[in-house]
Amino acid sequence: MGNSNDNGGFLWGLLGFCIPIVGLVLFLVWKDQKPKTAKAAGIGALISVILGVLIYITVFVIIGGAAAIAYGA
Repeated sequence: MGNSNDNGGFLWGLLGFCIPIVGLVLFLVWKDQKPKTAKAAGIGALISVILGVLIYITVFVIIGGAAAIAYGA
């Protein structure tokens, strides 16, 4: 407990954001030993996944709307 290396650094969150699967693995591995760092990596991964889904849905709606207009639906 009281690990002095557990600072929840921004870079671990950034790594989790850029590579969500790594963030998830780090969260699962460190959740008991380094809870702050694990939380940073996990939150980065979660934000990345949520933004990815939102972008995917937005692009799908835009393309669907453009296709509907183009084909007169």
